Parts: sequence; C-alpha cells; structure tokens
Amino acid sequence: MLRQILSWLANPLILILLAASVLSAALGQITNALLIGTMVLLSVSLNFLQTYRSHRAVESLRASVAPMATALRDGEWTALPRRELVVGDVVRLAAGDLVPADGRLLEAAHVYVQEAALTGESMPAEKSASGPEAESRVFLGTSVLSGTATAVVTATGRDTRLGDVAVRLATRAPETEFERGTRRFGLLIMRTVVLLILFVLLVSVFRRREPFESLLFAVALAVGLTPEFLPMITSVTLAQGAVRMSRRKVIVKHLETIQNFGSIDVLLSDKTGTLTAAEMSLERCCDAFGGPSKRVLPLARANSAFHTGIRNPLDAALLASAEEMPEESRKLDEIPFDFERRRVSVVMEVAGGSGRVLITKGAPESLLPICVGAEISGHTLPLDAAILRRAEETYRDLSSKGLRVLAVAWRDVPVKPAYGSVDETALTLAGYAAFDDPVLPDAPALLETLRRDGVEVKILTGDSELVARRVCADVGLDAEELVLGADVDRLTDAALGAVAERASVFARVSPGQKNRILLALKRRGHVVGFLGDGVNDAPSLHAADVGISVSSAVEIAREAAEVILLERSLRVLHEGILEGRKSFGNVMKYLLMGTSSNFGNMFSMAVAPLFLPYLPMLPTQILLNNFLYDLAQVTIPTDRVDSTYVRKPQRWNIRVLRDFMLSIGPISSVFDFLTFLVLLTVFQASERLFHTGWFVESLATQTLVLFVIRTAGNPLRSRPSFPLAITTLAVVAVAVLLPFTPAARALGFEPLPAAFLAFLLAVVGAYLVLVELVKRRLLRRPAVSGA
Repeated sequence: MLRQILSWLANPLILILLAASVLSAALGQITNALLIGTMVLLSVSLNFLQTYRSHRAVESLRASVAPMATALRDGEWTALPRRELVVGDVVRLAAGDLVPADGRLLEAAHVYVQEAALTGESMPAEKSASGPEAESRVFLGTSVLSGTATAVVTATGRDTRLGDVAVRLATRAPETEFERGTRRFGLLIMRTVVLLILFVLLVSVFRRREPFESLLFAVALAVGLTPEFLPMITSVTLAQGAVRMSRRKVIVKHLETIQNFGSIDVLLSDKTGTLTAAEMSLERCCDAFGGPSKRVLPLARANSAFHTGIRNPLDAALLASAEEMPEESRKLDEIPFDFERRRVSVVMEVAGGSGRVLITKGAPESLLPICVGAEISGHTLPLDAAILRRAEETYRDLSSKGLRVLAVAWRDVPVKPAYGSVDETALTLAGYAAFDDPVLPDAPALLETLRRDGVEVKILTGDSELVARRVCADVGLDAEELVLGADVDRLTDAALGAVAERASVFARVSPGQKNRILLALKRRGHVVGFLGDGVNDAPSLHAADVGISVSSAVEIAREAAEVILLERSLRVLHEGILEGRKSFGNVMKYLLMGTSSNFGNMFSMAVAPLFLPYLPMLPTQILLNNFLYDLAQVTIPTDRVDSTYVRKPQRWNIRVLRDFMLSIGPISSVFDFLTFLVLLTVFQASERLFHTGWFVESLATQTLVLFVIRTAGNPLRSRPSFPLAITTLAVVAVAVLLPFTPAARALGFEPLPAAFLAFLLAVVGAYLVLVELVKRRLLRRPAVSGA
C-alpha cells in the first residue's frame, strides 16, 4: 500500500507541485502553499482510495481461481493455495496437475511428466520414486500427463529450478493490446504537454513575467492537460466490469484482459461442450462389420478403468455402463496417451495368471494400421484389404451419424519388466464403441448471436471430419470448406492465414496445428480468443489474445488461461464479451473528455498570456479547476453504455482520440476566447473578475460536455447513470457558487454579476449543440468507434 502511494507521489508533475508548495511557504505565500498542497493531497488520496478498493475486489476474484495444491497437513489431504506450500510438505500429484514446487517422489505409479518448459524436449519424461536422481525429481513449471504420485517439497518460489524466470513468467504477461493503446495515448498526451509548456515559458520570457509564477503556471497547465486520473478511472471501471462478469460466471485474472475480451472477433473452440453437451452416452458396441459384439465393452472398460491419464467424457460413459469389472483383473503397466499416437494402452494380467494381454483404445485411424486381425461374429479373421475396407466403412458410417467412435484392439504379450509403444503392434481389432453427444438446443441461436455481435466462432476438433461436419450442420455452422490437420501441415503460414479466415471448421487437428491456426489469424490482424481445457491446450491458451478455460479444466489449462468460465457455455462467454465492451466503453469516455474540451481549455490558457497583461488563471485556480473536473469523472464507471457500442468488437483507435482533440478542442477554445472578449469589453473585468468568470465558464463547458460525448447517439435519448449525473451537475454547481462563499477571497475569486451568469448559460448551451453536431460528423467516419 505504502509503495503504491509513493509511486503516485513520484510523478514528476506532482513532485514539482509539492516543491512549489514548499517554496511558496518559504516565500511567505502561506495561502498559496496550502492550496497547492491540499489539491495535490486530495487528488492522490482519491486516486489511491478508488484504485485500492478496485484492486481488492479483483484480488478476491483472482483468489477464487488461484492455483491449488493437495498437501498432507495434520494427517489429512488438504487443498490449499500453491503459494502456501513450504519445504517438507508432502503433495499429491495426478494427471492434469501442474507440479506446484520442486520435489522428490516418494511414490509413483505410471507417471509421465511434460518437462518442455525446462528441457525443451517435446516428449514426456517417465518418473519413478526408485529411479536415478533425474527420474525421481519433479519441478515447478512442469505438468503431469499420466499416473499418480506423492512427492516431498524440496524447494518453492525463487529457490526452484525455474527460479526467477518462473516467478516472472507467472506474474508478468506480455503487453496486451490495452496496454499498448494506453502507452500510445500517453505518448500523444506527453508530446502535447511538452509543446504547450515550452510555448508558455517562451511567452513568459518574452513578456518578462515573474519566473517562479510562470513556471508554476506552466506546471499547473501540464497537470490540467495530463489525465492523471486515467489509471484510477481505468482500474475502477475494469474492476467493476470484472465484478459484473463474475456475477455472470466469468472470472478475469487480470484487468487488462477485459478490453481484449471485448475486442475478440474470432473465437476458436472445440465442439465438445461448446456446440454439444459434453455428456457422452454409449450408444452401441459393434465389431468391424457393424454387427453386435460382446468383447468390445469389457475390453474398453478395462482400459478406461486402469489407465491413469486424464479421464475424458468417453471414459466416464464406459465406466458408467452396467457391467462390472472382474475382481481378479490386475493392471501391470500402461502406455500413456499422446497426441501423436492418439491411443492409450494398458497391460493386464489374465485371470488365473496364465498370461498377459495388452488392451488399446483410440482413434480408428490410429489403431487400424497396427492391427493384423479382426473379430467378426465371434471369429478372428486376418485383416486383409477387403475386411479393412469394410472396417473403415463401418466407423465412417457411425461418424456420419454424428457419433464419436473409439476403436478397441488387443493382443497377448510376453512377460517383461516394462512395456512401451513398440509393443502396440500386430493387434486384433475387437470392434468399435460409439458414443452420442447431443447438440445443445440453444447452440444455433447462440452462434447466430455471437455472429451478429461481431464474433466468428471457428471449431477446432480432433474428431473425424464426418463427425465435425454432421454436428456443425446440426447447429447451422458452415462446414462446406472443412480443413483437415493434414491440410494444415501442407500450407505455409501465409496461406494458412487466408484459409483460416474463410474456413469455420478444422477436423483431425493436433494441439500444434491448433496453435498454428491461431497464430495465422493473429498475424492477419484478428483478436483471437481460444477456449480450451486440456493439457495440450496450454500453448494455445498462452498464445491467444485471450486464453479462456473452464473451472472444470485440468490445472495447467486453468493456469495458462486469462479468463475462467464457471460454466462452459457460449451464453456465458457472450455475456462476458459484452461486459468487456461496456467496461472499455466507459474508459473511452474519460479519454475522449480529456482530449476534447479539456485540451481546448488548456490550449486557451496557453495562448491567452500572449494578449493578456496578467495570467488568465492563477496556478492554484488551474489545480482546483482540474481537481473538480476529475471529481466529476469519478462516477464514469457507473455509466450506461450504448447498446450499439457493445454490438461490435471494440479496439484502441488513437486516430479517434486525436480527431476529437483536434476537432472539439478548438471549438472549446473559440468559446473561451468569446468569454475573454465579453469579460474584457462588456464587463470591463478586473484581473480577479476575469479569473472568476473564466474559471466558471471553463469548468462548466468541459464538464457538461460529458453528457454529449458519453453517447454516440442523441444525448437527450441516452440517459446517464444517476451517480454520473449527480457528480457532474454538483461540480458545476460548486463552480458557480464558489465565488459567493467566504473561501472566494483566498482562492482569488469575486462574485459574478447576474448578467454574466445569463451569458454563461447561453454560451454553454451553444457549445454543447455545436459539439453534438461535430461529434456526429466524426462518428460517421469509417473505423470510428464511439462509446
């Protein structure tokens, strides 16, 4: 907390103002010193309070999806946040877990760990408790692909093998589009501020004004133009958006992700759980010719029951079948699933101990090439060309009906200490298990809603093209140009980008191919969201503009994702995207305010010293004006956003901000100069009356213009939120009444004549009408997004 306050106070402009306050006190200008110090402290305090509250809200949301570990505490296995692990803790590991710390295995069964983050090796490493040092150690940053284990923690945090690198990777994400946009906006403002300050100082030197007062005026002018409340407005707006999204079952880990979420124009996802219910039911078991088979189910169930990899819905459907496993069944070894082989095998001891059998299940395309026989109507026949053709026709026919098909095969294996993929050969095809995953009733409507709101859904599935085509046809997704994984491998990156833009369905794609498709779309300027929940989805979740996972996903997928859906649903996803757009819309309102009328007022202040015998406004008055102006903007996060704004992806557009600054800013200056003219010629204003009149006029115009800029439509039909209306009108009321209060003399004000207040009413009304006309012209330009 103290560090954050000091970081705000370390702002160069703030430091200059504090130094000026001290110097003013030293020169005997106690009132001036107190006013400057009070304005600075009020601004910093308000900024800190609002931002701190927002960050606390976000941290509580982030804690709800924090990485967890299962550790042995007080004799019981307890789930606790990974950061609470200490050396000596015993942790439990299972398939799909991220290893929470460096450790030494105590027990391990068929454990394979993906260590690419440490070694660069793509193939998983086998681990055992009794093996050599390299095999008995597990490390933070790696993930368990299969098996179960317990390990004692030997190092945590910075003391792990990954050390500082792992800590940085876990806490610092690459620069997002939102951060890039904020940085570019900051550069735009900084250049403008520098130019105005140099201009004011040159004029002061030319007019031989008092140096200290001129410097203080220039600094106050810079503060007035700098949107110092932007971090606070951004934090509060995005935090409130994050809280609203959480109510809609969407948890965002980092606030910057919200804007990227709203900018998504392409969503990549598997069809399971997105278009279908992800509730598999076993429809039928058949042999290679499609006839009934009594062998397929017991073999498939044995494989599902005893492999230690990540359980998928197909395993759940097999294990839910009524048939019980024989009590004498005993597993001896397994060959874990990987996306290259696309199959998993277990080695079982045959009842009575008379031999061993290897049972394999997986994609038909991966099993048929390693089979030499097939069981047909209870008889084992050689798998010649004719039978192979019939076997392929059978699974294609099942797939064309939208059924997920697993092939099941077996072979007797000799006794040996361990088995590997080399033993998956000369198998006998028992047949197929076919599963039904019903299409979600609301999927067609949700796809159309997303399309209407500018998000194109593309399906990336490992299933066959027949299943993918059938399911997509049922939900109204165009599968005419279906691309296979083999086609992806043949395309260059440039050609893949063009194909990926046209095609909506990709079938038989591996995790690596999914990642290539994602990167190809990003290179063509799309903001890509990737929805994944598997171990091998982690690279794509990292590479996407927005990685999206679900609360039920494996830990490595949840850790890699920026957004967690508490319910896997396109409806939830769509609602989250709209909330992201609303949050960004309110941030844009503040930016448009700061770069339009506010810029105009600051420009007027910079130019006025050219023809005025005194400063157009005292430095303390500029700071007060700026503070009241910012105070009116604090409630922007509560404002409504136009429905038209949330109906399309929103992205940073510096040109829009620049156009508003260069179009509306000069309009504000024209009305300022008109006010100068009236004050000097009609009211014969003294220096104090001039300061008072322009203070009220400048604050009224730059504050009330929010009612026009906050909507792309007719401001009379789009009502602001109640808090925003109250704070804006209250600030204007304070500005009008302040010259009539006892504080007026200390602030350098005097009461305004009634005739000037009438003039002020006419000026503000004319200004708002003219800004509305210019705004409509600006928003009619191509590629302009209005909030």
